[in-house]
Amino acid sequence: MQISGKDRRFLFLQGPHGPFFHRLGKMLAAAGAEVWRVGFNRGDRAFWPTDASFIPYRGTVQDWPTAFRALIETRQITDLVLYGDTRPIHATAVEAARAAGLTVHVFEEGYLRPYWVTYERGGSNGHSRLMQMSVAEMQAALAKAEMELPDAPSRWGDMRQHMFWGALYHWFVLTGFWDFRNFRPHRKLTVRQEFWLYVKRLVLMPFHRWERMLATFRIKHGGFPYHLVLLQLEHDASFQMHSPFTTMTEFLEVVMEGFAKGAAPHHHIVFKAHPLEDGRVPVAKEIRRLAQAYGVARRVHFVRGGKLAGLLNHARSAVTVNSTAAQQVLWRGLPLKTFGAAVYAKPEFVSTQPLADFFAQPSRPDSRAYRDYRHYLLETSQIPGGFYSSRGRRELLRQVVDMMLQAEDPYDALTSGKAAPRQQLRLVN
Repeated sequence: MQISGKDRRFLFLQGPHGPFFHRLGKMLAAAGAEVWRVGFNRGDRAFWPTDASFIPYRGTVQDWPTAFRALIETRQITDLVLYGDTRPIHATAVEAARAAGLTVHVFEEGYLRPYWVTYERGGSNGHSRLMQMSVAEMQAALAKAEMELPDAPSRWGDMRQHMFWGALYHWFVLTGFWDFRNFRPHRKLTVRQEFWLYVKRLVLMPFHRWERMLATFRIKHGGFPYHLVLLQLEHDASFQMHSPFTTMTEFLEVVMEGFAKGAAPHHHIVFKAHPLEDGRVPVAKEIRRLAQAYGVARRVHFVRGGKLAGLLNHARSAVTVNSTAAQQVLWRGLPLKTFGAAVYAKPEFVSTQPLADFFAQPSRPDSRAYRDYRHYLLETSQIPGGFYSSRGRRELLRQVVDMMLQAEDPYDALTSGKAAPRQQLRLVN
């Protein structure tokens, strides 16, 4: 049966910063579908240059649920497309879309980032179907898949592209506030503050690079065993919506106390900041304060962003709330302790020990089971490509449009044997 967008009407809400959603909409239209985009600010408008399909929403957040239900009814929408499902305007829309029988397409950063993007139906992260699946169910579905695991490319781009599109988006929002006076960002900071944080990060990147190199050198050549803590952004949806913590300080204190009580006296602990950490939360200052309070200051290190692989090569274990970077930990067979809901938090992989016991003698994951789990993700919801570089977008669009137009979601399609062919990537030198 031919894959076609005929009789499909897609409504896009907010997407990743940059031109990806507009390119995706154009390809769906080329497949025969009707496409519209709702914009909530000038940033949304700037990244959707097709006037005929752009629908500005200038109402309030309180009026949005009613306006959304009216919109999907008058336009006879069949499919909803969005990036992340937890920001208020998206969560409201997803609930209404499900009630109306729409297909909900959710994009997110890759569970196996940075070389893949996540595409699911209905929800992502803590709302993903993966949360209810057992490893045994995944292994049974894989029995029908004969493809070898795809290689990751050497790179799609770098963090500067992500920050560039973010800064540009917030610049458009800031300078065009008069056109969408009721718009309120889903985070605590104002648009002006968000914009200047992006600019500050871009300007300070060379200085932070040298700081990071020095800290990493000291750790690699220190000759001590160490445990690695993978930090996240405090304002990230996974941290706020799918974890027991509301602030990063709460998590830092739990970790520092567990390390002080359980780790051997010659072991150290390394806190690695998220690559997009922008200083809105004084993470480094809090780590120094807590290290002093628990009497372990000489054994505590802080690394500002950067690549994870080098630090993992010598780590004894890793701790996180629910960072997707933990997938790299499991891929190496290292012990892992988590605190929040995560798609990889299966009993075969993640330690259930109290934190002090974990630091004293961490239990290792079932590496064979994890490889099956990773294979399952690569056959279903993980698509090679990226949102922020032109090459990443091209690779992503080659695969994802067919997946969106299929009747079944990626998980059911694999089980039924109707999954769209997955392209094989070649390593780039």
